[in-house]
Amino acid sequence: MPINILMPALSPTMEKGNLAKWLKKEGDAIKAGDVIAEIETDKATMEVEAVDEGVLAKIVVAAGSADVPVNQLIGVIAAEGEDVKAVAAGGGAAPAPSSASAKAPAPSPAAGEGKSAAAPQSPSPVAGEGTRIFASPLARRIAKDKGIDLKTVKGSGPHGRIVMADMENARPGLAAPAAAAPVAAPVVAAAAPVLAAGPSDEAVKKMFAPGSYEEVPHDGMRKTIARRLLESKQTVPHFYLTVDCELDALLKLREQINASAPVRDGKPAFKVSVNDFVIKALALALNRVPEANVSWTDNAMLKHKHSDVGVAVSIPGGLITPIVRAAETKTLSVISNEMKDFAARAKARKLKPEEYQGGTTAVSNLGMFGVKDFAAIVNPPHATILAVGAGEKRAVVKGDQIVAATVMSVTLSTDHRAVDGALGAELMQAFKQLIENPMGMLV
Repeated sequence: MPINILMPALSPTMEKGNLAKWLKKEGDAIKAGDVIAEIETDKATMEVEAVDEGVLAKIVVAAGSADVPVNQLIGVIAAEGEDVKAVAAGGGAAPAPSSASAKAPAPSPAAGEGKSAAAPQSPSPVAGEGTRIFASPLARRIAKDKGIDLKTVKGSGPHGRIVMADMENARPGLAAPAAAAPVAAPVVAAAAPVLAAGPSDEAVKKMFAPGSYEEVPHDGMRKTIARRLLESKQTVPHFYLTVDCELDALLKLREQINASAPVRDGKPAFKVSVNDFVIKALALALNRVPEANVSWTDNAMLKHKHSDVGVAVSIPGGLITPIVRAAETKTLSVISNEMKDFAARAKARKLKPEEYQGGTTAVSNLGMFGVKDFAAIVNPPHATILAVGAGEKRAVVKGDQIVAATVMSVTLSTDHRAVDGALGAELMQAFKQLIENPMGMLV
């Protein structure tokens, strides 16, 4: 029976993507696990693996095609023993429901229907009684750590795929309640019409002289950033808290830590940055003030058990926030090396969705550009985000003396529905204490 290759859903909210390239051509033999194509989303480029073997009989959607809807037929594989030409001749019809698609598999096909050959980079294993459990790699890791049988968990992702949010209330041996769809999804959808409510494209163009500008179409990343920021400013009541932190003790400790780094293959095993200290300090501060480590939903407050810190990384065309999971448990050297890996793969658009989706808070650091202070926009479902300015020499009063000190201004933007003023101030007090007494982060 011919195997339909469908456009995979690489994240719970993905509705369409760009088919960047085919890594196989028509007539090529396909083995299970072969990478057959690359799909671009607004944030990353993901590889699509085959879960069945055969021959690529027909490419239905050409490489370079943009905005291909999820579950649209993009290619057809002739199974072993089938006539490749005959399969290719009939391969352009609308796809039947599939049994396995990339990152978001559909239900098992009915009799006479085709099946999909696309699968995630980490293909889902097969459960008992011939049923396949589809879950993200992160959800599988959480299930393994907690001893949870994924057969007892109801997935809220596309086509019932189990995602991280579904594991929040799952317990060993117990079926978890049906999880709600991601909090941001309906708000983003509601915000979209507002984006179109301003002046039309033509009206804006008439404000400028012909030939005085170059028109550069928005890519998927820029559209997503626009929707998310508009959603946040329209639905999240922001307030801001700024404190100044002295860095001299931290800079001295950082120098000692980096000087003591072991050398491997002629290079230091790690090089800790000020931002690594900031990530660790924010994670520990949330651990000390757990009431601030929350996410708002209409019906309940989600109190997180770990500090998963998203870190804004600038990439061509926008930014992305890879997440340091359970950052309060990690050493500075581990955080440093993890962030270097994230930054490199982010710029190559090779991050996996589970590496940048979710999180409980975020850090945005513009200090390296000489920015003294600024206020960032909360990124739901986070309730907080910390904006970090440049460390600079300033005159400070110690006792009755005016002395020079290296000072960094940081501003916490907060969702007032989830974190009140006094609670935010308590969080900032804990953060400042850790930054100014950095030895506390090493114990």
